[in-house]
Amino acid sequence: MRLEIAAVRKVYRGDVVALAGVTLTLEPGVLGLLGPNGAGKSTLMRILARLARPTEGRVLWNGADLARDPDALRAVLGYLPQDFGVYPNLTPREFLEYLAAARGLRGAGVRKRIDALLELVNLADASRRPLGGFSGGMRQRVGIAQALLNDPQLLIVDEPTGGLDPEERVRFRNLLSDLAGHRIVILSTHIVSDVEAVATRIALLAHGRLLADAAPEDLLRAAEGRVPPSCSRHAARTRSSSPGRSRRRSCGSRCRPWRSPPRWP
Repeated sequence: MRLEIAAVRKVYRGDVVALAGVTLTLEPGVLGLLGPNGAGKSTLMRILARLARPTEGRVLWNGADLARDPDALRAVLGYLPQDFGVYPNLTPREFLEYLAAARGLRGAGVRKRIDALLELVNLADASRRPLGGFSGGMRQRVGIAQALLNDPQLLIVDEPTGGLDPEERVRFRNLLSDLAGHRIVILSTHIVSDVEAVATRIALLAHGRLLADAAPEDLLRAAEGRVPPSCSRHAARTRSSSPGRSRRRSCGSRCRPWRSPPRWP
């Protein structure tokens, strides 16, 4: 599978340039889209999720131009937006069942899929409680579950760890690592530790422009001597003795990984 972003430009009213000719080619793995607020990350995510159209440029999925054939991606797309809303009177199970029906997912496998996803995001015990009483972190976990409903080939998550406690954040990072073996995952964030823990590639955005696109190790090598070293509480990538490879450092017992993501029965 292959996602191509070719010279994508987005200009809003008043000649506000949100994206200035971004070009990327993605294959299975985790792309960490890193940049400050206002860099254009969410605009790019919305274009890839077919919620906005580029002013110029093209987006291709396995060679198909999505402007001409939007259905080529829709069935295999999972998307968690930055601002994720819920129906407060529904339970997580009812909400996921509603979204599954809206997306045309039917059959006995849907209920099993929802059960597995609720277990995956640690909401099985709260599956019959109204969403209106959920904390921000619990709602975010519902958002993660809905993005995985169709077992997507392209998963886009925009600032996904907001509201999650440190332990849940590490679990989500590990989940993304598991998912990336068989699909393209795009993680948009301004939190460096979220990216350094899971990304196989990092794209740096600022003022709508792509500043860099490289493996984490290459970016770290280029930054040596320019910035102080960073650290994260639970996980980090450090270079091993083998060029181009990395090893993971974990804090130990608190870093319990999420289980591997469920697949359709």
